[in-house]
Amino acid sequence: MRIKPAQRLNLPLNPVRLFWIFTLLSLLGFGAVSCSGDFITQEATSSPYPVKITSETLAPVPTITPTHLITSTPGKPEKITPSPSCTPKNLTCWNEGGRIETGNLKTALLRQPLEYRIYLPPCYDQQPDRRYPVLYLFHGQGFTADQWERLGVDETANVFIAEKVLAPFIIVMPHDRFGDHSSMSKFGQVIMEVLIPWIDKTYRTLPERDHRAVGGLSRGGGWAFDLGFSHWELFGAVGAHSPALLNNDTNNMSNMLDQIPIELSPRIYIDTGDRDRPTIIESAYLLGDLLNKKGIPHEWYLFTGSHNEDYWRNHLEGYLRWYAKNW
Repeated sequence: MRIKPAQRLNLPLNPVRLFWIFTLLSLLGFGAVSCSGDFITQEATSSPYPVKITSETLAPVPTITPTHLITSTPGKPEKITPSPSCTPKNLTCWNEGGRIETGNLKTALLRQPLEYRIYLPPCYDQQPDRRYPVLYLFHGQGFTADQWERLGVDETANVFIAEKVLAPFIIVMPHDRFGDHSSMSKFGQVIMEVLIPWIDKTYRTLPERDHRAVGGLSRGGGWAFDLGFSHWELFGAVGAHSPALLNNDTNNMSNMLDQIPIELSPRIYIDTGDRDRPTIIESAYLLGDLLNKKGIPHEWYLFTGSHNEDYWRNHLEGYLRWYAKNW
Protein backbone atom coordinates (compact mmCIF):
# COMPACT_ATOMS: atom_id res chain seq x y z
CA MET A 1 0.00 0.00 0.00
CA ARG A 2 1.48 3.33 -1.05
CA ILE A 3 0.92 6.36 1.19
CA LYS A 4 0.87 9.69 -0.65
CA PRO A 5 2.91 12.61 0.75
CA ALA A 6 1.02 14.68 3.28
CA GLN A 7 1.35 17.88 1.31
CA ARG A 8 -0.34 16.29 -1.71
CA LEU A 9 -3.26 15.35 0.54
CA ASN A 10 -3.45 19.02 1.63
CA LEU A 11 -3.29 18.04 5.32
CA PRO A 12 -2.09 20.76 7.72
CA LEU A 13 0.93 19.41 9.55
CA ASN A 14 -0.10 20.39 13.09
CA PRO A 15 1.09 18.26 16.07
CA VAL A 16 -2.25 16.57 16.62
CA ARG A 17 -2.52 15.40 13.02
CA LEU A 18 1.11 14.27 12.99
CA PHE A 19 0.45 12.16 16.11
CA TRP A 20 -2.48 10.36 14.48
CA ILE A 21 -0.63 9.89 11.17
CA PHE A 22 2.34 8.21 12.88
CA THR A 23 -0.01 6.08 15.01
CA LEU A 24 -1.88 4.92 11.90
CA LEU A 25 1.33 4.08 10.04
CA SER A 26 2.62 2.07 13.00
CA LEU A 27 -0.58 0.08 13.21
CA LEU A 28 -0.54 -0.62 9.47
CA GLY A 29 3.06 -1.71 9.63
CA PHE A 30 2.54 -4.18 12.47
CA GLY A 31 -0.67 -5.46 10.90
CA ALA A 32 1.05 -6.18 7.60
CA VAL A 33 3.79 -8.17 9.31
CA SER A 34 1.27 -10.18 11.34
CA CYS A 35 -0.97 -11.01 8.35
CA SER A 36 2.02 -11.95 6.24
CA GLY A 37 3.35 -14.24 8.92
CA ASP A 38 -0.01 -15.95 9.39
CA PHE A 39 -0.38 -16.51 5.67
CA ILE A 40 3.05 -18.06 5.28
CA THR A 41 2.52 -20.37 8.24
CA GLN A 42 -0.88 -21.54 6.96
CA GLU A 43 0.41 -22.13 3.45
CA ALA A 44 3.29 -24.22 4.72
CA THR A 45 1.20 -26.43 7.00
CA SER A 46 -2.14 -26.89 5.29
CA SER A 47 -1.26 -27.64 1.67
CA PRO A 48 -3.31 -30.74 0.73
CA TYR A 49 -0.73 -32.13 -1.70
CA PRO A 50 2.43 -34.08 -0.86
CA VAL A 51 4.03 -32.98 -4.13
CA LYS A 52 4.62 -29.34 -5.01
CA ILE A 53 2.25 -28.03 -7.66
CA THR A 54 3.79 -25.77 -10.27
CA SER A 55 2.54 -24.06 -13.39
CA GLU A 56 4.62 -26.46 -15.47
CA THR A 57 3.08 -29.61 -14.01
CA LEU A 58 -0.48 -28.34 -14.16
CA ALA A 59 -0.59 -26.12 -17.25
CA PRO A 60 -3.15 -25.68 -18.70
CA VAL A 61 -5.01 -27.10 -15.69
CA PRO A 62 -6.95 -24.46 -13.71
CA THR A 63 -5.81 -23.76 -10.17
CA ILE A 64 -8.22 -25.60 -7.91
CA THR A 65 -7.45 -26.22 -4.26
CA PRO A 66 -9.77 -28.75 -2.58
CA THR A 67 -9.90 -28.21 1.16
CA HIS A 68 -10.90 -31.52 2.73
CA LEU A 69 -8.52 -33.92 1.06
CA ILE A 70 -6.73 -36.66 2.94
CA THR A 71 -3.27 -36.90 1.45
CA SER A 72 -0.13 -38.87 1.97
CA THR A 73 3.29 -39.42 0.53
CA PRO A 74 3.99 -42.84 -1.00
CA GLY A 75 4.68 -45.49 1.57
CA LYS A 76 3.35 -48.63 3.17
CA PRO A 77 0.32 -48.18 5.45
CA GLU A 78 0.28 -49.78 8.85
CA LYS A 79 0.16 -53.54 8.94
CA ILE A 80 -3.37 -54.85 9.26
CA THR A 81 -3.97 -57.71 11.69
CA PRO A 82 -6.74 -60.06 10.50
CA SER A 83 -9.15 -61.78 12.81
CA PRO A 84 -8.21 -65.31 13.96
CA SER A 85 -10.72 -66.79 11.50
CA CYS A 86 -8.65 -65.37 8.63
CA THR A 87 -5.69 -67.61 9.44
CA PRO A 88 -5.80 -71.18 8.06
CA LYS A 89 -4.06 -73.59 10.41
CA ASN A 90 -1.73 -76.39 9.31
CA LEU A 91 -2.37 -75.81 5.61
CA THR A 92 0.65 -75.89 3.29
CA CYS A 93 -1.42 -74.13 0.62
CA TRP A 94 -1.25 -70.97 2.74
CA ASN A 95 2.25 -70.25 1.37
CA GLU A 96 1.74 -71.74 -2.08
CA GLY A 97 -0.13 -68.75 -3.47
CA GLY A 98 -3.41 -68.41 -5.27
CA ARG A 99 -4.17 -69.05 -8.90
CA ILE A 100 -5.58 -67.28 -11.95
CA GLU A 101 -8.53 -68.74 -13.84
CA THR A 102 -9.78 -67.46 -17.19
CA GLY A 103 -13.21 -67.71 -18.76
CA ASN A 104 -15.82 -65.96 -20.86
CA LEU A 105 -19.53 -65.29 -20.68
CA LYS A 106 -21.79 -65.24 -23.71
CA THR A 107 -24.51 -62.61 -23.69
CA ALA A 108 -26.82 -61.09 -26.27
CA LEU A 109 -25.72 -57.66 -25.05
CA LEU A 110 -22.27 -58.02 -26.65
CA ARG A 111 -21.16 -59.12 -30.10
CA GLN A 112 -18.46 -61.27 -28.55
CA PRO A 113 -18.28 -63.06 -25.18
CA LEU A 114 -17.08 -61.11 -22.16
CA GLU A 115 -13.66 -62.43 -21.22
CA TYR A 116 -12.46 -62.29 -17.65
CA ARG A 117 -9.60 -63.36 -15.42
CA ILE A 118 -10.16 -64.22 -11.78
CA TYR A 119 -7.67 -64.54 -8.94
CA LEU A 120 -8.58 -67.15 -6.33
CA PRO A 121 -6.62 -66.77 -3.08
CA PRO A 122 -4.47 -69.41 -1.38
CA CYS A 123 -6.35 -72.37 0.13
CA TYR A 124 -9.52 -71.59 -1.85
CA ASP A 125 -9.95 -75.30 -2.71
CA GLN A 126 -8.84 -76.57 0.70
CA GLN A 127 -11.44 -74.50 2.59
CA PRO A 128 -14.71 -75.32 0.81
CA ASP A 129 -16.89 -73.72 3.48
CA ARG A 130 -15.17 -70.35 3.37
CA ARG A 131 -16.56 -67.35 1.46
CA TYR A 132 -14.55 -64.35 0.25
CA PRO A 133 -14.80 -60.61 -0.45
CA VAL A 134 -14.45 -59.61 -4.12
CA LEU A 135 -12.48 -56.81 -5.78
CA TYR A 136 -13.36 -55.91 -9.38
CA LEU A 137 -10.49 -54.25 -11.27
CA PHE A 138 -10.73 -52.63 -14.73
CA HIS A 139 -7.77 -52.22 -17.07
CA GLY A 140 -6.80 -49.16 -19.11
CA GLN A 141 -7.72 -48.35 -22.68
CA GLY A 142 -5.73 -50.30 -25.25
CA PHE A 143 -4.91 -53.09 -22.79
CA THR A 144 -6.58 -56.37 -21.86
CA ALA A 145 -7.72 -58.16 -18.72
CA ASP A 146 -4.15 -59.29 -17.97
CA GLN A 147 -2.87 -55.77 -17.32
CA TRP A 148 -3.39 -55.95 -13.56
CA GLU A 149 -1.80 -59.38 -13.51
CA ARG A 150 1.18 -57.99 -15.42
CA LEU A 151 1.49 -55.27 -12.80
CA GLY A 152 1.79 -58.01 -10.19
CA VAL A 153 -1.60 -57.96 -8.50
CA ASP A 154 -1.66 -61.71 -7.91
CA GLU A 155 1.90 -61.93 -6.55
CA THR A 156 1.27 -58.95 -4.26
CA ALA A 157 -1.96 -60.45 -2.97
CA ASN A 158 -0.18 -63.77 -2.37
CA VAL A 159 2.45 -62.09 -0.20
CA PHE A 160 -0.03 -60.03 1.80
CA ILE A 161 -2.26 -63.04 2.43
CA ALA A 162 0.61 -65.38 3.33
CA GLU A 163 2.03 -62.79 5.74
CA LYS A 164 -1.44 -62.29 7.25
CA VAL A 165 -1.36 -58.61 6.37
CA LEU A 166 -4.72 -58.93 4.60
CA ALA A 167 -7.48 -61.51 4.75
CA PRO A 168 -7.91 -63.63 1.58
CA PHE A 169 -10.09 -62.15 -1.16
CA ILE A 170 -11.02 -62.75 -4.80
CA ILE A 171 -10.03 -60.42 -7.66
CA VAL A 172 -12.07 -60.28 -10.88
CA MET A 173 -10.53 -58.61 -13.96
CA PRO A 174 -12.93 -58.22 -16.92
CA HIS A 175 -11.79 -57.46 -20.46
CA ASP A 176 -13.32 -54.38 -22.09
CA ARG A 177 -12.44 -55.26 -25.69
CA PHE A 178 -14.28 -52.33 -27.27
CA GLY A 179 -12.62 -49.49 -25.39
CA ASP A 180 -15.72 -47.32 -25.47
CA HIS A 181 -15.40 -44.06 -23.53
CA SER A 182 -19.15 -43.71 -23.18
CA SER A 183 -21.05 -44.83 -20.11
CA MET A 184 -23.81 -45.82 -22.54
CA SER A 185 -21.65 -48.75 -23.62
CA LYS A 186 -23.09 -52.22 -23.10
CA PHE A 187 -19.93 -53.16 -21.20
CA GLY A 188 -21.14 -51.56 -17.97
CA GLN A 189 -24.55 -53.15 -18.30
CA VAL A 190 -22.95 -56.57 -18.78
CA ILE A 191 -20.78 -56.13 -15.69
CA MET A 192 -23.78 -55.33 -13.53
CA GLU A 193 -26.39 -57.67 -15.02
CA VAL A 194 -24.30 -60.64 -16.14
CA LEU A 195 -20.79 -60.80 -14.65
CA ILE A 196 -21.39 -59.91 -10.99
CA PRO A 197 -24.43 -62.21 -10.57
CA TRP A 198 -22.54 -65.02 -12.30
CA ILE A 199 -19.44 -64.56 -10.11
CA ASP A 200 -21.58 -64.63 -6.97
CA LYS A 201 -23.35 -67.76 -8.18
CA THR A 202 -20.24 -69.63 -9.36
CA TYR A 203 -17.63 -68.73 -6.75
CA ARG A 204 -17.85 -68.61 -2.97
CA THR A 205 -18.19 -64.88 -2.54
CA LEU A 206 -19.56 -62.71 0.23
CA PRO A 207 -22.23 -61.00 -1.90
CA GLU A 208 -22.79 -57.99 0.36
CA ARG A 209 -21.90 -54.38 -0.35
CA ASP A 210 -19.31 -54.17 2.42
CA HIS A 211 -17.42 -57.10 0.89
CA ARG A 212 -17.44 -55.88 -2.71
CA ALA A 213 -15.14 -53.18 -4.14
CA VAL A 214 -14.49 -51.79 -7.61
CA GLY A 215 -11.44 -50.00 -9.00
CA GLY A 216 -9.57 -49.28 -12.17
CA LEU A 217 -6.72 -47.41 -13.78
CA SER A 218 -6.94 -44.76 -16.51
CA ARG A 219 -10.12 -45.40 -18.51
CA GLY A 220 -10.77 -48.34 -16.17
CA GLY A 221 -10.88 -45.78 -13.37
CA GLY A 222 -13.62 -44.01 -15.30
CA TRP A 223 -15.60 -47.25 -15.37
CA ALA A 224 -14.99 -47.76 -11.64
CA PHE A 225 -16.50 -44.34 -10.89
CA ASP A 226 -19.38 -44.85 -13.31
CA LEU A 227 -20.43 -48.21 -11.88
CA GLY A 228 -19.43 -47.53 -8.30
CA PHE A 229 -21.41 -44.29 -8.08
CA SER A 230 -24.42 -45.28 -10.18
CA HIS A 231 -24.70 -48.59 -8.27
CA TRP A 232 -23.45 -47.36 -4.89
CA GLU A 233 -25.72 -49.85 -3.12
CA LEU A 234 -23.56 -52.71 -4.45
CA PHE A 235 -20.04 -51.41 -3.70
CA GLY A 236 -18.52 -50.49 -0.37
CA ALA A 237 -15.34 -49.03 -1.88
CA VAL A 238 -14.59 -47.26 -5.18
CA GLY A 239 -11.06 -46.47 -6.37
CA ALA A 240 -9.65 -44.80 -9.47
CA HIS A 241 -5.98 -44.47 -10.34
CA SER A 242 -5.03 -41.81 -12.92
CA PRO A 243 -8.74 -41.73 -13.83
CA ALA A 244 -10.05 -40.82 -17.27
CA LEU A 245 -13.74 -40.12 -16.76
CA LEU A 246 -16.19 -41.52 -19.28
CA ASN A 247 -17.55 -38.89 -21.67
CA ASN A 248 -21.14 -39.11 -20.45
CA ASP A 249 -20.07 -38.88 -16.80
CA THR A 250 -18.07 -35.68 -17.13
CA ASN A 251 -21.17 -33.47 -16.93
CA ASN A 252 -23.30 -35.95 -15.01
CA MET A 253 -20.99 -36.67 -12.07
CA SER A 254 -22.67 -34.15 -9.77
CA ASN A 255 -26.09 -35.69 -10.38
CA MET A 256 -24.71 -39.19 -9.81
CA LEU A 257 -23.24 -38.20 -6.46
CA ASP A 258 -26.46 -36.50 -5.39
CA GLN A 259 -28.25 -39.84 -5.63
CA ILE A 260 -26.03 -41.36 -2.93
CA PRO A 261 -27.21 -40.86 0.66
CA ILE A 262 -24.31 -39.17 2.40
CA GLU A 263 -24.35 -41.67 5.26
CA LEU A 264 -24.08 -44.54 2.75
CA SER A 265 -21.29 -43.10 0.60
CA PRO A 266 -18.75 -45.77 -0.37
CA ARG A 267 -15.12 -45.28 0.57
CA ILE A 268 -13.49 -43.32 -2.27
CA TYR A 269 -9.84 -43.24 -3.37
CA ILE A 270 -8.37 -41.04 -6.11
CA ASP A 271 -4.72 -40.73 -7.12
CA THR A 272 -2.71 -39.49 -10.05
CA GLY A 273 0.89 -38.65 -10.91
CA ASP A 274 2.20 -35.10 -10.97
CA ARG A 275 3.52 -35.66 -14.51
CA ASP A 276 0.34 -37.25 -15.84
CA ARG A 277 -1.55 -35.89 -18.83
CA PRO A 278 -3.03 -32.43 -18.16
CA THR A 279 -6.56 -33.70 -18.84
CA ILE A 280 -6.13 -36.52 -16.32
CA ILE A 281 -4.84 -34.20 -13.60
CA GLU A 282 -7.60 -31.72 -14.33
CA SER A 283 -10.35 -34.33 -14.03
CA ALA A 284 -8.87 -35.59 -10.75
CA TYR A 285 -8.77 -32.05 -9.36
CA LEU A 286 -12.30 -31.27 -10.47
CA LEU A 287 -13.66 -34.48 -9.02
CA GLY A 288 -11.88 -33.89 -5.71
CA ASP A 289 -13.27 -30.36 -5.59
CA LEU A 290 -16.77 -31.66 -6.35
CA LEU A 291 -16.57 -34.21 -3.54
CA ASN A 292 -15.39 -31.47 -1.18
CA LYS A 293 -18.28 -29.20 -2.06
CA LYS A 294 -20.76 -32.00 -1.40
CA GLY A 295 -19.08 -32.95 1.87
CA ILE A 296 -18.39 -36.52 0.69
CA PRO A 297 -15.41 -38.15 2.50
CA HIS A 298 -12.66 -39.36 0.20
CA GLU A 299 -8.92 -39.84 -0.15
CA TRP A 300 -7.08 -37.83 -2.82
CA TYR A 301 -3.39 -38.33 -3.59
CA LEU A 302 -0.96 -36.61 -5.93
CA PHE A 303 2.18 -38.73 -6.22
CA THR A 304 5.32 -38.40 -8.29
CA GLY A 305 4.93 -40.16 -11.63
CA SER A 306 3.44 -40.32 -15.09
CA HIS A 307 0.58 -42.07 -16.84
CA ASN A 308 2.26 -45.45 -17.24
CA GLU A 309 2.54 -48.93 -15.76
CA ASP A 310 5.63 -48.07 -13.74
CA TYR A 311 3.55 -45.56 -11.78
CA TRP A 312 0.69 -48.00 -11.11
CA ARG A 313 3.07 -50.83 -10.29
CA ASN A 314 4.88 -48.67 -7.73
CA HIS A 315 1.60 -48.00 -5.92
CA LEU A 316 0.02 -51.43 -6.28
CA GLU A 317 0.73 -52.43 -2.67
CA GLY A 318 -1.01 -49.32 -1.40
CA TYR A 319 -3.99 -49.93 -3.67
CA LEU A 320 -4.56 -53.48 -2.43
CA ARG A 321 -4.12 -52.48 1.20
CA TRP A 322 -6.72 -49.76 0.78
CA TYR A 323 -9.31 -51.92 -0.99
CA ALA A 324 -9.03 -54.83 1.44
CA LYS A 325 -8.30 -53.06 4.74
CA ASN A 326 -11.83 -53.60 6.12
CA TRP A 327 -12.03 -57.24 5.09
